Amino acid sequence: MRLAVDAMGGDHAPLEIVKGVEMALKTFSDIEITLFGDEVAIRKVLTSEERITIVHTDEVIHSDEDPVKAYRRKKNASMVLAANAVKEGQADACLSAGSTGAYLATGLFVVGRIDGIIRPALAPTFPTIDGRGFVLLDVGANAEAKPEYLLQFGLMGAIYAEKVRGIVNPRVGLLNIGAEENKGNDLTKAAFNLLKQSNLNFIGNVEARDLLNGVADVVVTDGFTGNMVLKTTEGTAGSIMKMLKTSLTSGFISKIAALMMKSKLSGMKKLMDYKEQGGAALFGVKSPVIKAHGSSDAFAFHNAIRQAKLMVQANLAEEIEQALKSNDIKVEVTK
Repeated sequence: MRLAVDAMGGDHAPLEIVKGVEMALKTFSDIEITLFGDEVAIRKVLTSEERITIVHTDEVIHSDEDPVKAYRRKKNASMVLAANAVKEGQADACLSAGSTGAYLATGLFVVGRIDGIIRPALAPTFPTIDGRGFVLLDVGANAEAKPEYLLQFGLMGAIYAEKVRGIVNPRVGLLNIGAEENKGNDLTKAAFNLLKQSNLNFIGNVEARDLLNGVADVVVTDGFTGNMVLKTTEGTAGSIMKMLKTSLTSGFISKIAALMMKSKLSGMKKLMDYKEQGGAALFGVKSPVIKAHGSSDAFAFHNAIRQAKLMVQANLAEEIEQALKSNDIKVEVTK
């Protein structure tokens, strides 16, 4: 299996990206990786070239650039070349920790949509208290959505949860302001009816306060709302850990208590850490496209590679395409 990696994307590139790649190569003996980026910069931090190929480019898309304009103008950018490798069959999946908007445009326009998918969705896996986790889609690919998008999001999320995460008959929930069937706006009410009529294991509306309690395995929403949930959850988890650290280091007795609770606190931090979850997958494109967190360290990028590997092994894109062709989920977009 060959993976294409944008070595220049992210806050800590290329150092942490390369370290994550080397970590993954030690973990997984059946992968080879092509790194796209500044060859000089990459070689400065690379310790071994076993199963690694470097393709040089000095073009990089930065986070402050207009995503679509940057994609169109910088055809030799590291993330674009990585996606091209997938399109041309030289790689099975691509990964980047770079500009989210530019990478979404690259995934959509270069790798391309699966036939029948109306709109791709960006979907990270969130941790839950029970350790099971859930997939949330969309978190930013579609700020505005139609009911049919959410139906297809539910289908793609359910296939991912089953084939990649190993969850039998995954529960699909619709993010809403209340659990009652008549709650929400025109979008959620119409989406509720479509999901209810589908063959998915639709459990109805779910509220944001219940997400981390494991109320569903797949949660669908529009990209604007999903991105707000993503940023709020990340910020809240980080703030709680900071408050705990401050409280437990404020005095001698507190420090003794912190030492006694160290293993428990480490377990809690690990449970809520995005680094454990891999990246956000762009569902609905013809091959796996993984967006790693912009601040990814080596461990986080290693887990994003693990996620890409699992998606390739599960033939996720083919599974989604077959589900669409089976007529189990067939929709027409409303005007």
